[in-house]
Amino acid sequence: MEQMSSMAWKILPLLRKNAKDIAIGVVSGLVIANAFFLNSAYADMDTGPRYPDDATVALLIGAMQNETLPYGELPAAKDAEPRHLLTVPITAYTSDLAQTDNTPCIAARGFDLCAHDEEDVIATNFLPMGTKIRIPDLYGNRVFTVVDRMNKRYDRHVDIWMREYSDAKSFGLKFATIEVF
Repeated sequence: MEQMSSMAWKILPLLRKNAKDIAIGVVSGLVIANAFFLNSAYADMDTGPRYPDDATVALLIGAMQNETLPYGELPAAKDAEPRHLLTVPITAYTSDLAQTDNTPCIAARGFDLCAHDEEDVIATNFLPMGTKIRIPDLYGNRVFTVVDRMNKRYDRHVDIWMREYSDAKSFGLKFATIEVF
């Protein structure tokens, strides 16, 4: 018994010194044992090909033939409630070269304001391009779309595009609540 305990005291320093190498060896041995010996547990299992059921085959064939299946009707879009209500300063601008860059009719989104010729677009920096807004205090239910950007110094500011310089000048600066959709 005494001889065994002295042997254990000799082995412990070796285990402590080589703990990392021993752990790597044990893990490697388990991986190898799993790869070669434990797969024999699946020897009686049917591992052959699995074929889809008839409904799945019909869907796959329909997809290959590019057939569309009727899914019903989509619900009609309704007026959504605004996501945000913000009171902001609102001004107006035109496609005058003095108020724009060197492409006065082309908005930042690539939208041709002059060809569109509708006063339903705005420039702003704090809303993503394509965002829809309403200005009920000034324009009722008319919907405006963000298609342009303003100078960086104008944060939380809306600029409405107008055809005529005189209309934009007479619009001036107004504070109104906008509905963001």
